[in-house]
Amino acid sequence: MNRSILIGAALLPVALITTGLLLALRHFPARHDVTYTQITNFTDFAVGPVLSPDGRMVAFFRSDDWFHTPDPVYIKMLPKGEPVLLTRDPRLKYGLSFSADGSQIGYTVLERGHLGWNTVTLSPLGGEPRLFMPNSSGLTWLDANRFLFSEVSTGVHMGVVTARADRSEHRKLYFPQHERSMVHLSYASPDRQWALALEMDPVWQPCRVIPLDGGSSGRQVGPPGKCTSAALAPDGKWMYFGVEVRGEHHLWRQRFPVGEPEQITFGPTEENGIAVAPDGLSLITSIGIQKSEVWIHDRRGERPLTSEGYVAPMRVLPYSSVRFSPAGKSLYYLLRRDSGSAPSELWRTHLESETAEPALPGVPMADYDISSDGREVVFSTQRSEEGSEIWWASLDRSVPPRRVAAAKGAWPHFGPAGDVLFQSTDGTANYLARMRKDGSNRVKVFPEPIANLYSISPDRRWIVLGRLLPDSSARPLIAVPIEGGDARTICENPCDAAWAPDGRSLYVAIEPSSRESRGKTIVIPVPAGEILPRLPIAGIRSLDEGMVLPGARVVEGWNITPGPDRSVFAFVKTTMHRNLFRISLRSGP
Repeated sequence: MNRSILIGAALLPVALITTGLLLALRHFPARHDVTYTQITNFTDFAVGPVLSPDGRMVAFFRSDDWFHTPDPVYIKMLPKGEPVLLTRDPRLKYGLSFSADGSQIGYTVLERGHLGWNTVTLSPLGGEPRLFMPNSSGLTWLDANRFLFSEVSTGVHMGVVTARADRSEHRKLYFPQHERSMVHLSYASPDRQWALALEMDPVWQPCRVIPLDGGSSGRQVGPPGKCTSAALAPDGKWMYFGVEVRGEHHLWRQRFPVGEPEQITFGPTEENGIAVAPDGLSLITSIGIQKSEVWIHDRRGERPLTSEGYVAPMRVLPYSSVRFSPAGKSLYYLLRRDSGSAPSELWRTHLESETAEPALPGVPMADYDISSDGREVVFSTQRSEEGSEIWWASLDRSVPPRRVAAAKGAWPHFGPAGDVLFQSTDGTANYLARMRKDGSNRVKVFPEPIANLYSISPDRRWIVLGRLLPDSSARPLIAVPIEGGDARTICENPCDAAWAPDGRSLYVAIEPSSRESRGKTIVIPVPAGEILPRLPIAGIRSLDEGMVLPGARVVEGWNITPGPDRSVFAFVKTTMHRNLFRISLRSGP
């Protein structure tokens, strides 16, 4: 094939998304009296902006994701400087911030080993990042010597504190009640009396305003939705939020201390990240649109199976919702049919004809599992007032779906004998629990608190979950035998693990995807009569460790879904275009 045709084909999705983005920005409602000035002009993406104290520099990630990204940090002089690559640090990172005098840039890195979340710094002129403060996330400078940041107490329980660089004058401000909850980021008010906190459990929660004297746990602010960015105006009169409400991610604002949330951006684009200018008259955010499709890899090569809607993850990114049917003849996935407020529904594509249809029309789902005979589905829904509920349905639609448990629960899986395994909560921690399909005989399967549930073995007797160690020394993925016995460590986070449908291979995702790589997954043969390969005692901690295992091979990809044989797998491909824009702000009455 002609090379120019290949290049044109590769650039076509980007060109279409770019055109859509520009058209969308032209049609924001004029009544909101805002203007948009483009700051970056990449053909791919720019996210997570932060402004220097004098407003003359903006730092950001050249990535499609602002949270836990392996992609590089860039910096740009405003208004018309060229973007400059600052670091190629491959660690997962987020939370850029400038020091009080603008001489340093800090960000959070996620590292394997003790505690995991650490703050590193480097000069805006470049150089190698160096460790600034261990066990600290979302660090911001209150002044030259005092800092606002999050730290882990036990497991992954993360809350907001203030301290000096040597951790003297340490003061706890806010730790969520639930031990699985994490406050990753916080932003101080100009008078250093308040802060806005971003909290997840593991879904992002509404933003919270907390007092910096630690006198109370504060209160939720902004619209009811998933708050992923926030800032306060320099005069302290406005709070700004980036929130997903009913499937749409836009910017909002609210008077401080008391006011009603009001939306300030609209349309088909998404806005996320907020850096308010020192004069308070504008903010910089990342604006973009994206398309998410299911692709399949088989003997015919790689090709898309979906073309409309948005393929949603299981509950939270990056957990793929794509699953092969037990017989391998269909692919199931969660699909949001438009970019508006429609919830995710369960769809399936028949692989022989490559035709798609809704499996349960009008039934919203956050995560799900298909029974071994392919006839039933167990799933959870996220209801803002009632929490997460677990439901059961027949895939032939012969009977209406029914609620299995009124109590909070998530990540349901069919277990042995058709019962249901799920993540239960006692109000302060999450546990692996088991019950019958009618909700009776609920028992705890694993005695320790857990993080998320991942995958279940084809025989339904082992399940993979995230283990929370009390001393925060690591966050391993382990396989737990449901009928009792010793757990086995598979890998150390960040990683993922799933069995092939025939149980003959274990897929361990060990290197996350990035702007320059699709990521890497190790496929490891499982010996006959066994459920797991012979793994290292501490689990797989690197690609090199995994590749020395007998028969191991590498597949290019992260969060891939194993198929009916080793030549077949599915994955989600997201095409995104995001750039930084400056948005003017009305001061309001």
